[in-house]
Parts: sequence; C-alpha cells; structure tokens
Amino acid sequence: MEQDFTLDKSSNEWFYEKNGERIGAISEAEMQELIQSGILSSDTVVWKKGLTNWKKLEQTELKQYIDDSVPPPLTGQHINNTVVWFLAFAPILGLMLEYFVAGVLSGGNVELAAYKVQEGYYFLITIALNIVLSIMDANRLEKAGISTEKFKGMVWLVPVYLFQRAKALNQNFAYFIVWIVCFILMLY
Repeated sequence: MEQDFTLDKSSNEWFYEKNGERIGAISEAEMQELIQSGILSSDTVVWKKGLTNWKKLEQTELKQYIDDSVPPPLTGQHINNTVVWFLAFAPILGLMLEYFVAGVLSGGNVELAAYKVQEGYYFLITIALNIVLSIMDANRLEKAGISTEKFKGMVWLVPVYLFQRAKALNQNFAYFIVWIVCFILMLY
C-alpha cells in the first residue's frame, strides 16, 4: 500500500483582514510578498488552519518576513499633536476666517459681512479648513509610522476622524470633545 506524503495544502493557506473583509486563501509566499511590499503590517490580523482565532501577523510565524530594520510606529505619547489641536478649534477658527473674508470682499462693510456670514455665504471656508487640517494630520501620522488606513477616509467627517484617531493612538478624547464644543458654539 502506497502512502501519500504530500502536505495538506489547506494548512499552508493564509487569510488576512483588510477593511473588515477576509482576504484569502493565499500561499505563504504570497503573504511574504505582501508583507515585504508594505501592504501587510505587523498589526494586520491573519489566520490559517490550525490557529484557534485570528492573530496579529507579528504573533505568527509570518513575523520572520517583517523587515526589522524598519522602526515600529511612534506611540501616541510621542506624536506631535499641534495640527490636531488646530483641528479641534477649526469650527471657531473657520468662522473667524469667514468673517475676515466676508469683510474683505464686502469692502469693509461690517453689517454686510456679518449678514453674509450668518446666511452661510462662506460656510465652505470652515468646511475646507476642517478637511485640510484633517488631511495634514493624517499625513503626519503616516510619517510617524501610524497606519491611518482604518480612519483616513473619515477626514470628511471630522468628529469621527478625531474619535477614531484618539482611539487608535490610545489618547484621551480631549480634542474630539473640544471640536464638538467649538462646533456647538459656532452655531450660536
């Protein structure tokens, strides 16, 4: 009787999570390529037959493919939060900018400028300021090695972005709360 000594192919097939979706099954060689190209990081959750649950890539034998010469991301306490604090006050700063632009464009007529701001003629200035500051902050986080993949698309929804950012960096929610308060104050 001849025995088949081939390996169980399914035990070498990997799955990984991306944007809440399960991707796979792919070979270990393909996983190695994804890791070395930077598509998968040490924080990516992976699974293969034999694992009881999904694990971070760094907790599996795939860790050997992680380039140790690349430094780990900075922790939340080492991130420069200057831009995010400007973003926290962006609703008020945007309103001030709206008044300034309205004043310039109305030839210094304070009543006309106030009317145009109150009627929302220049509200896009505040929206643009919030979005630009969010994008700048997300770019700074990426330079610090932080994966912004899960919340970078939220730059259009600033309070969601701020909440997700604080959660991802294990920081308190102070800038999120400040933004909410400033937004409410801007409405009055």
